[in-house]
Amino acid sequence: MIVNAGRATATTAVLLAALAGYVDAMGFIVLGGFFVSFMSGNSTRAAVAAVGGGWHPAAVGAAVIALFVLGVVLGSVLGRRAAGRRGPTVLGLVAVLLAFAAVVHPFAPTQVIVTALALAMGVENTVFEGSEQASISLTYMTGTLVKLGQGIGGALTGGPRWGWVRFAVLWLGLVLGVVAGAAVHRWIGLAGLWLAAVTALGLAVASARLPGPA
Repeated sequence: MIVNAGRATATTAVLLAALAGYVDAMGFIVLGGFFVSFMSGNSTRAAVAAVGGGWHPAAVGAAVIALFVLGVVLGSVLGRRAAGRRGPTVLGLVAVLLAFAAVVHPFAPTQVIVTALALAMGVENTVFEGSEQASISLTYMTGTLVKLGQGIGGALTGGPRWGWVRFAVLWLGLVLGVVAGAAVHRWIGLAGLWLAAVTALGLAVASARLPGPA
């Protein structure tokens, strides 16, 4: 849990949440309302569309979900083989996938770009796998908001006064990432994916200097 994470790991988690929000905003715009990191939303949209006979949006949602899960599988396998180098190895793959999307976006079909983005977000979720920080939410915030509410409730009933702040910061990181992603897309379009790729690469380098599996 983020409660037990060191300051450097907690900071990394917030930056990764911001990165996920940034990429998700761009993916959301490109896909016209589907996500590349928030699979609960895609599951709901795909299921509702299927019931209403909208087979194309249902298929889009299902395809993105499958790609995201494939990314998780790739990140998990790669991270386990990397052992103590999990953090930089997994984040390096995220950077490569985002850079690929940035390179091909001027001429590649949307499907190719979305494939790279969904894979990257799946991979990102395996950064902390196998460590005591494994339960940190990076691309989805429902669990984090539950912990935020529980922390506030605890503070109101004699528990730690500021224990909820870390969850608020993690949520805020994702939201600010979304704001940045949407703003950058309005400015330079998918060329803004270069910023995401450079950020992921920087986090990979920083992660190499952290102790432990992350």
